[in-house]
Amino acid sequence: MGELVERVDEHDCVLDIVDRDKAIRARWLHRVATVVCRDDAGRIFVHRRPEDSTRFPGYYNWLIGGAVGVGESYEDAARRELTEELRARGRIRFVLKFLCQGAIAPYWLGLHEAVIDRTVAPDPSEIGWYDWLPEADLRKALRHWPFVPDSIEAFAKYHGSRLADVMPACSNGEVSCGGHEESR
Repeated sequence: MGELVERVDEHDCVLDIVDRDKAIRARWLHRVATVVCRDDAGRIFVHRRPEDSTRFPGYYNWLIGGAVGVGESYEDAARRELTEELRARGRIRFVLKFLCQGAIAPYWLGLHEAVIDRTVAPDPSEIGWYDWLPEADLRKALRHWPFVPDSIEAFAKYHGSRLADVMPACSNGEVSCGGHEESR
């Protein structure tokens, strides 16, 4: 059995403990914690996933995060992910939680912020490239670079804006989220 997570309902109440891969395949709700990492100048840590990633290889993201473990709080998971992925520490501040539709499967996403030192040591299995971008540059990148679709949805929620304000509409009027499916 792989990574265990809590399967939750539409109110984020625990139903069961399940394997995360099974939760994704069955499209069962579970929990994910993320962190927006800023430096002391307010720039946002943006990274590209490695080309050999199983999910969204080569795609960009502005969030650090992962699954919330069994019995773990969103905040504790965000803190753990920050340490695992960037080998960094910072005071985690909860921002919001929402039911993310997810490109692969839906889940509850807890979004946090942390101001961290720019001297990070990213885990190369999680991060292939990174930089610190001013928010205006991140907004431009979201329109032109291939971002993990869920991070686009989270950006819209983070700023209280509509998704259409972040991403240009397709010719049929629908909002594009990158159209990338899980690599298998």
